[in-house]
Amino acid sequence: MTSPLKDDPTIDLREHVRGIPDFPKPGILFYDISTLLRHGPAWRTAMARLAALIAPYRPDLLAGIESRGFLVAAPLALELGLGFVMLRKPRKLPGLTLGLNYALEYGTDRIEMQADAVQPGQRVILLDDLLATGGTMAAGIALLRQAGAEVPAAAALIELTFLGGRQRLDVPFESLLAYES
Repeated sequence: MTSPLKDDPTIDLREHVRGIPDFPKPGILFYDISTLLRHGPAWRTAMARLAALIAPYRPDLLAGIESRGFLVAAPLALELGLGFVMLRKPRKLPGLTLGLNYALEYGTDRIEMQADAVQPGQRVILLDDLLATGGTMAAGIALLRQAGAEVPAAAALIELTFLGGRQRLDVPFESLLAYES
């Protein structure tokens, strides 16, 4: 597994992530990656750095969590010559699906994948744009395991360390940027 991606060491990825206060509700600081996505050299550098972080785990497939996780996992899978699996909200995928209900801070949610997306024993790394409290990422790992996958690691562009999401995961976790508040 090799990638033609090149890391530009002069690029500071933090300069390409915009903080938007009070979104989606008062008191929340939203870390917006749209500014990173639209800057070609910074986006390519982010993908190169993420590829370097996940390559040692020797994945067979990459999985992305709807919807911003698709923006990370799909191009990275393409560059690494790997397949890509979608983990989606209920009733969004055709054919037979596997699903998992999981608890949120206030209520529950569900995540699904196509039943034939993963072969037993395949090494699948789960990706998202951001790790916050870790509930959705932990559910995604459990769903992939339910399908027979081995999940050697998970990764995201951004980790909000103050929310402790990493502690909810039982696999190694990698991120490019960590924010303490």
